[in-house]
Amino acid sequence: MIWFATAVALSPYRLSDTLDTYYMCGGPFIPPSVVQLGQGLILLLAVAVSGLFVAHFCRLWIIGKRPNPVKVALLITSIAFWWYCNNLVANILVGIALFEVFHDVQYLSLVWIYNRSRVEKDSNIGGFMRFVFRRSGSLMGLYVGLVLAYGSVSYINAHIGMDTIKRILTGVVTASTLLHFYYDGFIWKVRERSTRQSLGLAGGTADVMLGGVFPSWAWHGLKWVGVFVLPLGALWFWQIHLAIPEVQRQAWVVADVPIGARPHFEYGSALQKEGRLEEAVEQYKIGLQFNPKDAKAHTSLAVALTGQAKFDAAVPHMETALRLEPNNPDFHLVYATLLQRIGHNDEAALHFETAIRFKPDSVEAHYSYAAFLAGLGKNDEYISELRRVLQLRPDYPYAELRLADALFANGNLKEAEGHYLAALRADPKLTVAYNSLGKVYLSQGQISQAMIQFSEALRLNPEYKEAEENLRIAKGADDQVFPAAHR
Repeated sequence: MIWFATAVALSPYRLSDTLDTYYMCGGPFIPPSVVQLGQGLILLLAVAVSGLFVAHFCRLWIIGKRPNPVKVALLITSIAFWWYCNNLVANILVGIALFEVFHDVQYLSLVWIYNRSRVEKDSNIGGFMRFVFRRSGSLMGLYVGLVLAYGSVSYINAHIGMDTIKRILTGVVTASTLLHFYYDGFIWKVRERSTRQSLGLAGGTADVMLGGVFPSWAWHGLKWVGVFVLPLGALWFWQIHLAIPEVQRQAWVVADVPIGARPHFEYGSALQKEGRLEEAVEQYKIGLQFNPKDAKAHTSLAVALTGQAKFDAAVPHMETALRLEPNNPDFHLVYATLLQRIGHNDEAALHFETAIRFKPDSVEAHYSYAAFLAGLGKNDEYISELRRVLQLRPDYPYAELRLADALFANGNLKEAEGHYLAALRADPKLTVAYNSLGKVYLSQGQISQAMIQFSEALRLNPEYKEAEENLRIAKGADDQVFPAAHR
């Protein structure tokens, strides 16, 4: 077990994830010196335990009690692959899925070997068991395929957008993991006499007793309390009463784990959300020194530089991101917006169109392209894109508003009125829509309706000068139409 813990402690990826979860739960800051000391101690302990294991192995070999080579092979390959998954696989989900597949194959291979032996030695076994565990290459392939499918559930779960299926898969993974630990606990207790007796087997060691006072179940319960209940209770208390802001959390993680790209990327993202762009840029640059092929980090850095109006500095990072992931629609959209900002409209149009081609149902892509077309004065194409946006998201008030504005500018007053009303249904506090709807009514000679809309706009925003002026014009028009009534 010690090498499994050591792999996590010495992995920048996993250690930063563990510390982030710990700080997210409100845990107090662990100074970097303490983290480094802990890493050194756990490595030293792992080496010491390994030395004792080798010495014990050699002693058994000398006296003729040679350990099962299959067990030794399982031990070595398990530790080696766990180390690989934690230290050489950057994506934690991929690493977990890989090890789950590997570990499942190990476990189920033992089951397969055991049942093959039973089928060959016991003539009373027949039917389904004999069919499944017969010598067959195709069944072996099916078996390994099912193991691979099961082991990849965690990875699939993290990439499915459908919430219902995602919840089901999360439940399956959680239940399976708990069952896995239950069976592990059972396997570890097979040597105890009481467990063997319940299985109808002879022999076994005495049940574990704590000082001859407590039964094994009490000792087992105390271990759960000490290892899980008390630490998790403390983390729950800290999370409720000592919530730590994300920026502070990520700063602590970077201080504890300065080596590795991911902690710096996460810290940069947190700083960017807070508007601290200069610091965010610095963190992204440090992270890219560790992993220069992270396309998402290049894009985030480009966005941060764009926010500082450093457009020329942002362009190379977007070019790098697209070179690394040329089919990413989000990257094309970000680059198109950047090119639009620096006046490269022809290139921007190509990237907008590419983003839409790769992701035709993206509301953001169509809406951004519509805004771009409006800037070029291409009203018909602009209106067409806005209609597409509203097909994809009918309750989008700003798309309704912009479409209504475009239709109003084209003189299509009745349809514009309908879209202004739709915008207000989606967002009843959209002040500008009341003012614009009032202008439509005023253009149609519906003066009283126009006055109602201008008044509502001023009620929501008393400082709205345009609505105030429009209301004055409407009242003047009303005075001319109905002078006697006002006198």
